[in-house]
Amino acid sequence: MRILILGLAAGLAALAAPADAAQSQPITTCEPKGPARPVCSFTNPEDLVALPGGEAILVSEYGGMEGHIPGALALLVLDTDERRDLFRGGSGGAATPGWGDPACPGPLSAAFSPHGIHLSTRDGGELQLLVVQHGGRESIEYFEVSGSGRDWSVEWRGCVVAPDDAWLNSVAALPGGGFVTTRMIERPTDGADLPTAIARGGDGYVLEWLPDRGFSILGGSESEMPNGIEASADGRLVFLNGSGEVRRIARATGAVEARVQLGGLDNARWASDGRLVVANLTSETQDDLALCFQLERGACPMSFRIVAIDPDSMEIEELYSNHGPPMGGGTVGLVVDDELFIGSFAGDRILRVTLD
Repeated sequence: MRILILGLAAGLAALAAPADAAQSQPITTCEPKGPARPVCSFTNPEDLVALPGGEAILVSEYGGMEGHIPGALALLVLDTDERRDLFRGGSGGAATPGWGDPACPGPLSAAFSPHGIHLSTRDGGELQLLVVQHGGRESIEYFEVSGSGRDWSVEWRGCVVAPDDAWLNSVAALPGGGFVTTRMIERPTDGADLPTAIARGGDGYVLEWLPDRGFSILGGSESEMPNGIEASADGRLVFLNGSGEVRRIARATGAVEARVQLGGLDNARWASDGRLVVANLTSETQDDLALCFQLERGACPMSFRIVAIDPDSMEIEELYSNHGPPMGGGTVGLVVDDELFIGSFAGDRILRVTLD
């Protein structure tokens, strides 16, 4: 994990320098390989959630943590591989009471830059999408998702602005309208960039937000570069990817009930069989990571694997692993029926993998 963190800093700091062509090359072909078939029509599809009915997936097209590059929410229609725009910043009416913080400063600007996303059903039955976003403000944005089959829309409903010192990554909804989110690293108050913040070090943690209490730090969550997060349906347990391990934390007490070591970790998603599907970045090559942050076309070459974890026993099963074509840098694994859908923080594609 430490190598990946240092590699991230090196990659971001080296944006103006060419990658070592002898060691790293972007993946520019869009051809299938074995059970994996790329869909090459997206921009940095960092996080994915399945929509009800199993006919479409909602995609977070990542801009960047520093908020300088706008992104979008998009739709992948599964039977046609079609990409559709769902939301870009610069539009939206007044916030809806009960969705987020009453102090939300208003709709999103054109700088809207989504990162981690999470889909859940509110107590009133509405379908809710939470979005970590970095453009214009560091915040969790609330959207209502409507539709069925292959036709879906999202409407902005409200927000919760993050603490001034927070750079967020992933989010998971809690019963009652709250959420937990990973405060990956401290945002410097002197305006320093992300590589500088990473070089300064310091642990991150999980922030819990509840409508009647605001923000608090979740006990047992202090960790190095915490990333993916999920919660049990009843909100009792939090599963956190941080310090190279997946932790099961009792939310009420902060007790770490179990943990499993994996190395570099990214997003987490529940599968229909009750297991937690986790993206595990396995490359220890800084050249690969530097190239991914410089990528202008094609896909990131970083090796990765997708694993499924039993939440009770914490036993691991590998679902898929890859280095090179047809895609590297996998940040999320989403199981829909007999397929595994994989997104990436850098590149033009989503990977569809047929599972045995």
